Amino acid sequence: EDEKSDLILEIPVGFERNLLRENSEKLFIAVNAINGTKANLGGAYLNQIIQNYNAEVRLLWLDPTRFNPIPQLEVASSNWFNPYMNYRFFMVPGILAFLVTMVAGYMSALNIVKEKEVGTIEQINVTPIKKYQFIIGKLLPFWIIGVVIFSIGLFFVSRLLYGIVPLGSVLLLYGFLSIYLVALLGLGLLISTFSDTQQQAMSVAFFIIMIFLLMSGLFTPIDSMPDWAQVVAYANPLTYFIEVMRMVVLKGSGFLDISKHILIMIGFAFFFNTWAILNYRKTS
Repeated sequence: EDEKSDLILEIPVGFERNLLRENSEKLFIAVNAINGTKANLGGAYLNQIIQNYNAEVRLLWLDPTRFNPIPQLEVASSNWFNPYMNYRFFMVPGILAFLVTMVAGYMSALNIVKEKEVGTIEQINVTPIKKYQFIIGKLLPFWIIGVVIFSIGLFFVSRLLYGIVPLGSVLLLYGFLSIYLVALLGLGLLISTFSDTQQQAMSVAFFIIMIFLLMSGLFTPIDSMPDWAQVVAYANPLTYFIEVMRMVVLKGSGFLDISKHILIMIGFAFFFNTWAILNYRKTS
C-alpha cells in the first residue's frame, strides 16, 4: 500500500511444525499488480522458488521408494535482446520516439497559424518566394529542434540514467529520424494551413498525437489489436519509428532490416509535405 514493496511472501508462525504434523501448510503471496509486467514476472519467479522448495521437501521427508524412476527433461530458456526482461529497455526507446513526436508535432502545428493571428502572413504572401520554399523555411528550424531533443534523450537520458546503449548503428537511427521528422513536420504544417487560430491547431494536433500514441504499439502490442485497429496502427508514422528504435537499440538491426520502414516513412514524408504545399495559398 505504501509502494515500498513489489512482492510480499508471508510465512506463518509454526510453518515447519504444521508441515510436519499435517503434511501441508499455506503461504501468502501479495503482488503489487499496478505494473502488470513486473507483477507477472515477479510472481512467476516466486512461485517457481516455492515449487522447487516443495520438491526438495518431498525428496527429503518422503520414502524415495514411493517415487517411480521417471526420466525428466530439463528445459533451459534464455531471453534474446533483453535477457533480464527489464521493461525499461523496452519502454524507454519508445517513449523517446513519442517525446520527439509530441514536441515537434505541436510546435510545427502552431507555426503558420501564428503568422495568421499576428498578421505577418500578409507580408509573407507578397514576397517573391515560392510556396515550397516557404514550407521548407518553416520546416527546417523545427527539424533541428527535433534532432537536438532526440540527441538529449538518446545520449543523456537513455545512456546515463538507464544505461541503455544502442546495439545497432547510431547513424542509422539519425538517418531514420531525419526522414521521420520531415514526415511529422509536414503533418504539423498541414494542420497549421487548415487552422485559423492557435487554439484550433492545438486541439487538432492534440487529437492526432493522442491517436498516434494509443495506436502505435507503445503500450499495447499491435498483434493483440483487432483487425481494424491494426489497419489504423500501420497507417501511423509513430508505429514505424517505435519499431525502428526498438530494433536498432535492442536487436542491433541494420539497414536491410529496416529498409521497409524507411520506404514507408519516405512515402509519409512525400504525402504530408506535398499536401501542405498544395494547401497553402499565397492570397491576400
